[in-house]
Amino acid sequence: MKSWLDKINWNEDSLVPVIVQENGTKQILMHAWMSRDSLEKTYKSGKATYWSRSRQNLWVKGESSGHYQFVESIQTDCDYDALLITVKQEGGIACHTGRYHCFFTKLIDNNWIETEKILKKPTDIYDK
Repeated sequence: MKSWLDKINWNEDSLVPVIVQENGTKQILMHAWMSRDSLEKTYKSGKATYWSRSRQNLWVKGESSGHYQFVESIQTDCDYDALLITVKQEGGIACHTGRYHCFFTKLIDNNWIETEKILKKPTDIYDK
């Protein structure tokens, strides 16, 4: 019997892109990658677990910051090659820069402008 994980069209690195959306506000919080293992752990634990391409390992969102993402739903697109995960964002900060979400830079008049304020300095979050 095929697993539900077998339906995912993993890329050449055995990953799938994930868009993370806050359940109540519908705000897009971030983009990440999942491996088969991280998607299975996310489903079983209810805590968003991603694959870090830079560190080459699994990471539970919030493990070092305390800003966990509790999964409300997991959806795939029609081609099974991208995921949309809706979450309850703990602590109101999803971005490692200390902002509410990761999409805080906007193209305005040929320049990238930061449009969201830092809610908490990253050094106050990660240097514990």
